[in-house]
Amino acid sequence: MLDSRQAPIPLVVDLDGTLTRTDTLVESLLLLAKQSPLDLFRLPLWLARGRETMKSEIARRVTVAPEQLPYREELLDYLRAEKAAGRELVLATAAHHSIADRVAQHLGLFDRVLATDGSRNLKGANKLAAIREQVGPAFAYAGDSTADLAVWEGAQAAVLVGASDSLARTVRSRHPIEKEFEQPAAGLGTWRKALRMHQWAKNLLLFVPLLTAFSFLPGDLATMLLAFLCFSTAASATYIANDLWDLGSDRVHPRKRLRPFASGALPITSGVAASLLLLCGAFGLAFTINTGFVAMLLAYVILTTAYSWWLKERVLLDVLMLSLLYTMRIVTGSVAVGIHTTSWLLAFSLFVFLSLALVKRCSELQSLQQRGHASAHGRDYRVVDLAVLWPMGLASALAAVVVLGLFINAPETEQRYASPMLLWGLAGLMIYWLGRLWIKTARGEMDDDPVLYALKDRGSRLVVGLMVLVAICAHFIDVSALLQ
Repeated sequence: MLDSRQAPIPLVVDLDGTLTRTDTLVESLLLLAKQSPLDLFRLPLWLARGRETMKSEIARRVTVAPEQLPYREELLDYLRAEKAAGRELVLATAAHHSIADRVAQHLGLFDRVLATDGSRNLKGANKLAAIREQVGPAFAYAGDSTADLAVWEGAQAAVLVGASDSLARTVRSRHPIEKEFEQPAAGLGTWRKALRMHQWAKNLLLFVPLLTAFSFLPGDLATMLLAFLCFSTAASATYIANDLWDLGSDRVHPRKRLRPFASGALPITSGVAASLLLLCGAFGLAFTINTGFVAMLLAYVILTTAYSWWLKERVLLDVLMLSLLYTMRIVTGSVAVGIHTTSWLLAFSLFVFLSLALVKRCSELQSLQQRGHASAHGRDYRVVDLAVLWPMGLASALAAVVVLGLFINAPETEQRYASPMLLWGLAGLMIYWLGRLWIKTARGEMDDDPVLYALKDRGSRLVVGLMVLVAICAHFIDVSALLQ
């Protein structure tokens, strides 16, 4: 370690992967895909003219918001202490100078900025040359990757930030170490959060056709388990794509900013690769079921993508799409095993899931209201919309119960159930359960996903269990025969 009594030499700090947990070039490419997707086809032409040209062209079209980047707070604390002690701090990065300048202005820590411009890509040997020209031969350098080895060769001390074990050993063997900031490798827990495996519980809706038909043949169950795996894998791919698409919005959200990609715990490039791999695996397995299931899975992916990229920002269209996506799971399950889905079940599902989607929006808006905000970031919703959304959600819940009541009195119900009148108990339980969810929402006790809340809530699990029991009794037990 360096002798702290020595006069401090300037500390030069890298940006991508060091000061931030992300790569601003990759972030810029994501913004370009969102704002000007056709320009992605120009990337090879720009790159052929040099990386500095490519970065300049991208920077002309998109703006990375420095306040939304995931910074390494432990490194920032160290830099603030060094700045307070009178040490010169320099930001030197291969990122375009427009990005570096905004970051430096936002943080207010750096005395000067060295970055890529239209004539030179400031990476490796070019960065070292620029540092020597602007800072001098004596400096310490903070970096994170093998691309920084060329700069460390000219530095008097090294600051390791989130470096791999092999890179850290290499740098330690060659240079004095001023400071080290370790970053735990992303483990299975981090990837489990990124895949949102807890959301797979929603795909249990695929089994609803089997339950409503009371068909539990081993072959159908095996097919449904495979369909569940396919659907869950594809859903995880879309969740990752959604998280990447919503990086900016997630980073200003009190909870979503902790998601693996928003926080920088996982790199964006790994997310893109994982999403593509999961999609390929899902469709590869889907073809072993039947072509109808493949078509339904493709429709789900397309609609989910449309929701993530456009519809989720449109008031009411987003909740209608959510209810449709939930209902699609039931239809997909029926297609997988060849069981007919009645119009009663589809109508009931649409109303129930519309109510649950509105629970989600009302919960979010109520949370914003409590924090003193007037509107949702990245969504076309305002707190005043609660006056419309609240009664609309309750009306959807009651409409679902009405559909259930009409189904109980339908002629086909008398043919399928031994005691259809017992199903009125199901209607009563449904009124209680949906009303309970809305009361929890009014009290501010509802998570932003009511389906997952219902799975975790003991009361909800009890009510759902009773619903299943009532349905089984109605199907198999002839009460009138017992009373005779």
